[in-house]
Amino acid sequence: MSTVARTSTPTTTWNIDPIHSVIEFKVRHMMISTVRGQFTGVSGVVILDNVDVTQSQVNVTIEAASLDTRDAQRDAHLKSSDFFGVEEFPHLTFHSERIERAGSGVLNVFGDLTIRAISLPVVLMITGPTDPVRDLSGNTRIGISGATRINRKDFGLNWNAALDTGGVLVGEEVTIALDIELILASS
Repeated sequence: MSTVARTSTPTTTWNIDPIHSVIEFKVRHMMISTVRGQFTGVSGVVILDNVDVTQSQVNVTIEAASLDTRDAQRDAHLKSSDFFGVEEFPHLTFHSERIERAGSGVLNVFGDLTIRAISLPVVLMITGPTDPVRDLSGNTRIGISGATRINRKDFGLNWNAALDTGGVLVGEEVTIALDIELILASS
C-alpha cells in the first residue's frame, strides 16, 4: 500500500469499515480471570476536521446481537434481558460531544455511550488518526485505536451470581477497546 498526502479539504467524511474494525470488551470472570468478547456489527461515520481535529465528530452504531465471546451459551445469556436485551435494545451507540488533545497523537473523545436506552458520558482515549494510505482498490483509508472503561451496572447490566467462595461471577468494570479502520467517503 502506498501513502497518500493529507487532504487540504477543511472536513472529510470517513465511514467505518466493519470488516477491518473491531470493538472488544473484557470483564473479570469469577474474580480469577478475564473474559473477552467483541461486537462484529459496527458501523459509523467520522467527520474529520483536517484543520483542527478537535472539531471533528464521531457517530458509531453497534449491533448488540453481533456479540461474540466464542461460547454460544454465554453469548445467548449476554444477549438475553439479563444483560443486553438485544430484542428490545438492538443497538449500542456512541456520539461525540467534544474532542481534546491529550498529548502527541492522543485525543480524548468525550461523548455519550448508549446501552439499553441508558445514555451516559464516557471518554475514549484515542490514538490516531494514522496517515492516510491507498488500498489496492484505490480507496483512501486511515486508522484509529482507543479504549475506555465503564461500570456495566450504570447501563442496567445488573445480573450477577454470588460465588460460594465469596465474590461474584461477573465483575462490574468493563474495559472497551477499539481498532477502527475508516474509508474516505466519495465526494
